[in-house]
Amino acid sequence: MEYDASYKDLFSHPEMVADLLAGFVTEPWVQEVDFTTLEKVSGSYVSDDLRTREDDLVWRVRLRDGWLYVYLLLEFQSSVDPFMAVRVMTYVGLLYQDLIRRRELAPGGRLPPVAPLVLYNGLPRWQAAVDIAELVAAGPGGLAAYRPHLRYLLIDEGALPEEALPLTRNLVAALFRLEHSRQPEDVRRVVERLIEWLAAP
Repeated sequence: MEYDASYKDLFSHPEMVADLLAGFVTEPWVQEVDFTTLEKVSGSYVSDDLRTREDDLVWRVRLRDGWLYVYLLLEFQSSVDPFMAVRVMTYVGLLYQDLIRRRELAPGGRLPPVAPLVLYNGLPRWQAAVDIAELVAAGPGGLAAYRPHLRYLLIDEGALPEEALPLTRNLVAALFRLEHSRQPEDVRRVVERLIEWLAAP
């Protein structure tokens, strides 16, 4: 199957994004997110030199008194991109430029927080730097102070053991189990669980 298109369709649903964050991101801010406010926003921007960039999926959700933007990059390449952190920095910068143009700023005129999240489904385990600072030479004489710092959250699907997947109702965990299933009985069990969850009010 075409993973990029299929996953993009799946993660265009707020329930999938909510389950991805709630089930697989273990940072404290997730507990403060109001998942009922999830909104998909445009992920295509035009940079200042008029080059169109087609990015992945961008969502926003209420976090306390403001918006948090979740930038979801779906990676299904046959090899790991060692410079993913550079791409993430570029995409986040373009998102911020777009928010500035539309005057969608946080209180006090500041930029809202962005959580970049890379969901990786490839076969080799992910080994690339998760912070762009790791890719930039420090340089002498205090130049290290000017290195950019931007981390992204990584979910390496293939590195998740079965026991690490949430046992409660979680659509993303069910999707991951389905992908890892080797026997028809395993597939049937996961599909039945998905149908049961989707039928529930």
